[in-house]
Amino acid sequence: MLITGASKGIGRAIAVELSGRGHRVIATARRPETLADLPVDQRLRLDVTDQESVDQAIQDAGDIDVLVSNAGETVRAPLESVPLSEVERLFQLNTLGALRVAQGVLPAMRERGAGRLVFVSSIQGRLVLPMIGPYGASKWALEALAETLAIETGHFGVKVSVVQPGAVSSGGAERAKVFLKENDPYLPLYEALDVLRGESVTSEEVAATVADTIEQPEPPLRVPVGAPAERVLQARKEAPESEPFLIAEINW
Repeated sequence: MLITGASKGIGRAIAVELSGRGHRVIATARRPETLADLPVDQRLRLDVTDQESVDQAIQDAGDIDVLVSNAGETVRAPLESVPLSEVERLFQLNTLGALRVAQGVLPAMRERGAGRLVFVSSIQGRLVLPMIGPYGASKWALEALAETLAIETGHFGVKVSVVQPGAVSSGGAERAKVFLKENDPYLPLYEALDVLRGESVTSEEVAATVADTIEQPEPPLRVPVGAPAERVLQARKEAPESEPFLIAEINW
């Protein structure tokens, strides 16, 4: 099982969980030295935005029966002023990077007639939150790619799942770049963001859901993580399409 973005947060927790369940785990990161203390079988350099790096890691890993595509980042900024270079960077990492690695492992899975692709997405792959729009857009695109892959590769024995946590206490939000000017008119909305993000789950809870999904003979396409994610995604399904979801929750 190859995991991208295993140096910290959710990816690290997934590596620990899968290893603890007896799976052969290949942990990867842009800086492999950050993986030194992980109890895994292999530690490899892999930058999902670099084709040569992806090709080398897949070659070094050998047979890969499961890909856990986790590498990703987020930013905080209003769409009016977010640098487009940051939006492009998120898509390169969160969306195209995931597809790049999937393209690398799929030929062998298809020829073998079996394989698993597990994409770590977010509830923001099905709804949007203000000030996190670029991240949400990258995850909506990721989910479109994942569902397409499920249709295209299912005939060849490849099973695709998308894991959808809500807010995660992984440190990712704290590490996010923030693009707000002094006295920015969107600052009150940014300050309300924690309330809109709702209850958080731990990285370990996400990791357990990923492991459970991998171990299911017939995993579902979309897998919410925990009751908070299930509730908000159900509310999104039931909400009218005539206005933005969550608009009534925003008071700024």
